[in-house]
Amino acid sequence: MKITRIEFAMLRVPLKTPFKTALRTVTQVEDVIVMLHTDSGNIGYGEAPATAVITGDTIGSIVEAIRNYIAPRLIGQDISDLNRLTRLVQTAMEKNTSAKAAVEIALYDLFAQQFDAPLYRVLGGGDPVITTDITISVDTIDKMVADSLSAVERGFDSLKIKVGKEIGVDIERAKAIYAAVEDRALLRLDANQGWTAKQAVHAIRAMEDAGIQLELVEQPVKAADLEGLRYVTERVTTPIMADESVFGPAQVIELIRMRAADIVNIKLMKTGGISNAIHIADIAALHGVECMIGCMLESSISVAAAAHVAVAKADAITKVDLDGPSLQQFNPVEGGVNFNESEISIPDAPGLGIRGIRGLEPLAG
Repeated sequence: MKITRIEFAMLRVPLKTPFKTALRTVTQVEDVIVMLHTDSGNIGYGEAPATAVITGDTIGSIVEAIRNYIAPRLIGQDISDLNRLTRLVQTAMEKNTSAKAAVEIALYDLFAQQFDAPLYRVLGGGDPVITTDITISVDTIDKMVADSLSAVERGFDSLKIKVGKEIGVDIERAKAIYAAVEDRALLRLDANQGWTAKQAVHAIRAMEDAGIQLELVEQPVKAADLEGLRYVTERVTTPIMADESVFGPAQVIELIRMRAADIVNIKLMKTGGISNAIHIADIAALHGVECMIGCMLESSISVAAAAHVAVAKADAITKVDLDGPSLQQFNPVEGGVNFNESEISIPDAPGLGIRGIRGLEPLAG
């Protein structure tokens, strides 16, 4: 099975409600879809969102990186040599992790198709049913409480609460939501780099003193501030998770060496795809560090790939934040992973199991 050409398209899917964080507000998914065609007729699917404020990638940069730097290395290559192909992708250029991720997802999809097996089995197997949390966007306290209660009624037992805008209000948001949901759901607080280290310690201690039991607090300080992250981790009881501070395996090793966080958030768009996500999970497992697997605003193409990784690496990936498809008005993918509110289930279909994608807007290849 050899790669013959690479095709690009845009996918736009409106969200049920605006997605609001300390960094941005988004109303629809706008992702680049990558399709790797082969001489056998098989197609591998990948996806990458433009998340300039996090990864630095834009729609234009994703397409140009693949078209001019990654694709020329892959055309004519045999999909059987997966390790070599992922090295070709990762060494094609510096950074551009989302572009690399989109191509790697499609490569792994084809590799598993070649064995006529779902991707998670090729990666090592596991229980093909996992449970995700859901994101509660930053908003007024009343709106966030209402959204939290609605999520609990829909069966979500873990809520990821977005904060990081006004620290005093953030504390009140957490208190109100905790009181409203009582013991029906775990709360994960995501500050999206919105606090300083001292502010984070103040806020988390205030919540702890108020009796709020948080499962974790995610990325309370700026991404580059590893010393600040360690400062917070050392001074609070609540587990601290690194997200934007960790992109690749080398950063994970440094984070663990510094003991700067308790948990690592893996996202395929940060790691540059599946190969480095696996490396991170293995490194973390070796050191007894828990991982969460998360996503950007992605559809059920790349989120499906993350779900396969989560199943295969469940020894390290103990928490799942793959709610992207649940936030969208409809699922454009035919076949593939089933996203049913909090439950994610992987069918027994080859690769990612995608049969087609509705609403694609072709881009020049």
